[in-house]
Amino acid sequence: MNQIIEELRSFLSQPQKIVITTHRDPDADALGSSLGWASYLLKKGHEVTVISPTDYAANLRWLSGMEHVLVYEKASDQGKCKKKIEQATLICCLDFSALSRLKDLGKVVQDAAAPKMMIDHHLEPEHFAKWMVWDTTAAATAQLVYELVKEMEGGLPADQIFDIPMAECLYAGIMTDTGSFRHGNVTPAVHLAVADLMRTGFDSSRVHRLIYDNAPLSRLQFLGYVLCNKLTVLPEYRTAYMVLTEAELQKFNSASGETEGIVNYGLQVENVVMSAMFIERKGEVKISFRSVGSFSVRDLASTHFSGGGHKNASGGRSEQSVNETVTRFLSILPSYQEELLSVD
Repeated sequence: MNQIIEELRSFLSQPQKIVITTHRDPDADALGSSLGWASYLLKKGHEVTVISPTDYAANLRWLSGMEHVLVYEKASDQGKCKKKIEQATLICCLDFSALSRLKDLGKVVQDAAAPKMMIDHHLEPEHFAKWMVWDTTAAATAQLVYELVKEMEGGLPADQIFDIPMAECLYAGIMTDTGSFRHGNVTPAVHLAVADLMRTGFDSSRVHRLIYDNAPLSRLQFLGYVLCNKLTVLPEYRTAYMVLTEAELQKFNSASGETEGIVNYGLQVENVVMSAMFIERKGEVKISFRSVGSFSVRDLASTHFSGGGHKNASGGRSEQSVNETVTRFLSILPSYQEELLSVD
């Protein structure tokens, strides 16, 4: 790590043209860490552009710097994105460890001449980056950005490094990836990082409200529909799952990001240790998996659904129809039954 810090200090001692990108369907950690890192680099005199492969949820639009984020899947932004990547002298890849997580943007980044830098906390990273700030014990990529900035600044007090907008972005990432500090990835280091960020004076309750209590009425109605009509519980496998078709998403005008977090409701059912959500959108099926205790949804997702992530929170994808994908999921449950039933 010390060698990486010294190399980065040397490289960043001259003005650079930097692109920061994150995974498709970005969440608060993806965008919070990206915007926090962008804010730091802008203060150091670099030209910085943040690019998201796809659109993002409405409840993240308040994050500082979001108004300048380019979205590659938007026709109006795609040319700008390609030009910025072509001109870049550094491409920073945050909150993902495989270029496939960039969707169509992945090939553009892969072919770019600029050196890459990875900041991430997911397992089994691809080795496409010159510099890797990678730690699977970190609760969030935003936590790694916080630690990296502190190292880059030689341990200066937080209030001399971070301002309120930057601290809010990083706090949003840490807060959401820890489930508001209730998941098993919360460590003393997480609380110390948050305490440091809070010394800037930002309102943590405001950040929580803007993330979690800032949904349009249609989203709440959509949530009610899902929980009432689409939640299936299989007690014999201690599993809950939900299936949403593209027609249902259109019926409720569900925008990008509005399904985020719904999969977690399955774990609130008594005795359930795994929850899955299947979402049909744009010719593919996106799958979210959550679990508690010792059961690894990451292993299930990587083995059967071209996915990955964390032990208790992972994702996958399928090019089969939504019905075929769910049928496949149900067919593999018997092989996991013993493991699911043994979770404390």
